[in-house]
Amino acid sequence: MKLGEKIRYLREVEGSLRGLGRPMTQLEIVRAMHQELGRGRGLAKQKTISQSYLSQIESGSRPHMTQSSRALLAKFFKVHPGFLVDDPEGYHTELTSDLRTTEGQLDVWLLQGSERFISDPEVSDVLIKAAREKDTRRCLLLLGAILDTPGLAERLLEALRPELMGRTDGGRRTSSRAARSRHGAEGRQIP
Repeated sequence: MKLGEKIRYLREVEGSLRGLGRPMTQLEIVRAMHQELGRGRGLAKQKTISQSYLSQIESGSRPHMTQSSRALLAKFFKVHPGFLVDDPEGYHTELTSDLRTTEGQLDVWLLQGSERFISDPEVSDVLIKAAREKDTRRCLLLLGAILDTPGLAERLLEALRPELMGRTDGGRRTSSRAARSRHGAEGRQIP
């Protein structure tokens, strides 16, 4: 994927995450960057990005960004700066095993998932939070460990989000006893 395509994709994701139902425009991105990363947080001291600069990147007439521009966009979109470059010729995401690349792939995968579950704001929000974690891979491994520990997920949910206890798919409430009998003593679904 080329850098311009990645920027267009990130504008689309950001628009979806902000509930616009459409990609953010280049101008909206510039204004949001200035507002969210700006004044009082060092943006005035850093190089700012203009709409025309974004347009040149997306059209391919400017194939590379400066390091400061890349860092600014990465911070705004909450992606690794290494994501904001052209992929090498013949690059295939399914063949990589480098952990830094895996981290970026996980983030993109989670953000895409958040778009698919936009109709369930709680799930969409959790996927976004996981993607924005500094170490997404470790976050997912922690989730796996929690789920592997009998009863831990239910106890954590009861302590941290008691309002969700007794819920089943679709947000309908059931009694806690019915939920426990369906899942057995270890919290696993009984066929």
